[in-house]
Amino acid sequence: MQTLNVTLVQGATRWHDAPANRSYYGDLVRSAAGQSDLMVLPETLLSGFSNDTGVSAEDMDGEGVAWMRALAAEVDAVICGSLAIREGGTVFNRLLWMRPDGTHEQYDKRHLFRMAGEHTRYGSGSERLIVTLKGWRILPQVCYDLRFPVWLRNRRLENAAGGMDYDLALFVANWPAPRRQPWRTLLRARAIENLCCVVGVNRVGVDGNELPYAGDSAAIDPLGEPLLELGSQEQVATVRFDPAALLAHRERFPAWMDADDFTLLSS
Repeated sequence: MQTLNVTLVQGATRWHDAPANRSYYGDLVRSAAGQSDLMVLPETLLSGFSNDTGVSAEDMDGEGVAWMRALAAEVDAVICGSLAIREGGTVFNRLLWMRPDGTHEQYDKRHLFRMAGEHTRYGSGSERLIVTLKGWRILPQVCYDLRFPVWLRNRRLENAAGGMDYDLALFVANWPAPRRQPWRTLLRARAIENLCCVVGVNRVGVDGNELPYAGDSAAIDPLGEPLLELGSQEQVATVRFDPAALLAHRERFPAWMDADDFTLLSS
């Protein structure tokens, strides 16, 4: 594992305006070019969190994915964020992990936010994704997934570094301001219970449903302490993760050795 530089890109997503969002987030990402290995953007970053999938969704060969691919190559960093993607007649809230070489991985949001009707318009994913960057094993997730600790449980792997199957969990989100306290609390809880680092990137501003967003994007260490906290305004900031600190904590406090074995079944 090497030192990992992660940029949190906290912006005010434009409602149902993909061209404006491509221009806007492209400029924010370029402002941190050369500083980062990984740039994390919010959930549904080209549309806002919308159930109007006829307007917001596009195909994997559409302009949004092509834009992410070109941007990752331009800034020579992984770009991560979610888009509304239509595939086989179903729309997914799909997180894309876009590498500078044009290859990508994808994760479809598992837990759909029924209080806003997301489960009636989007398909649910069934597979966790773990990707590797500079030796770090990273678990990318989307917004409401943060509330489900069984799905996120860092599983015991005795022959892995530190005994765990991932080192960093990251969450891209559109998490409204009225629920900002759960957002802040759960980011810290997931870090503590999973002996991992956590990054959460939320949006700011007000969306087309008149919902306000307070940002509160953060990078958290495995003790639940913030390495970086953003406020409620547009902000781009980079944090450096030191693998020695993470592994030393796991060595000093190997709670993973007493974790319960379980099997997660798809529902």
